[in-house]
Amino acid sequence: MATALVTGGTSGIGAAFAKELARRGFDLVLVARDAERLEREAERYRASGRRVEVLVADLADRADVQRVAARLEDSGRPVEVLVNNAGFSVRARLTDPDVAEHDRAFEVMVRAVLVLAGAAARAMRERGHGSIVNVSSTAGFITMGAYSAIKAWVTVYTEGLAGELHGTGVRVMALAPGWVHTEFHERAGVPVSGIPEALWIDADHLVAAALKDLVRGRVVSVPTVRYRSLMFLARHAPRGGVRAVSRALSGRRSSSLQS
Repeated sequence: MATALVTGGTSGIGAAFAKELARRGFDLVLVARDAERLEREAERYRASGRRVEVLVADLADRADVQRVAARLEDSGRPVEVLVNNAGFSVRARLTDPDVAEHDRAFEVMVRAVLVLAGAAARAMRERGHGSIVNVSSTAGFITMGAYSAIKAWVTVYTEGLAGELHGTGVRVMALAPGWVHTEFHERAGVPVSGIPEALWIDADHLVAAALKDLVRGRVVSVPTVRYRSLMFLARHAPRGGVRAVSRALSGRRSSSLQS
């Protein structure tokens, strides 16, 4: 039975990926920091007949990242699908003197993605098949601070990796969702009351569409016609206009956080 490894697999988009992949017959390796929650999720999948490993790992810890990378490169227990999903909202400003939050964000959403996708790519290339999904964001198409910069990196990195692996049988895709109904925003303290309902996406629908795009060979998957249209504008509009819209959005968020 094929195995999928999902980072941040106990909540949000990661949990939706784990649920859908298990439904499709994949065994799972779930990676997260919360050991109790990992075991609770694992037991739920095991009850439905899936084999589930848990890896308790903080992806801001380089030793933990290396343990996950070693699991991905274990030829005796091949991983067919990697979903690099772990991440969090970055509220620190680019001008803040304390860069601790930025450091952690780089470790989890940049370096860990680089190391884990690289490990998976080497193993999959050797076998001649496999799939890597790096969860990015539509935020990467605009300019709302560190989170936008990080997710822009994830998308471009994924495109570069896809080019490097072209013709090897390994699929690589960046998933760039917009606003998704998960606990992500609540946990981050991000106000969402002003977000129009038309911009929200159901996590299960997002994952189903993403896996369909993966099979189609898309390198960047943007969910829904509405978001694809908005991101087309973000990519082709004058950058000055994109920056102006981003400033307005950032200002509204800052006002909401301070009120």
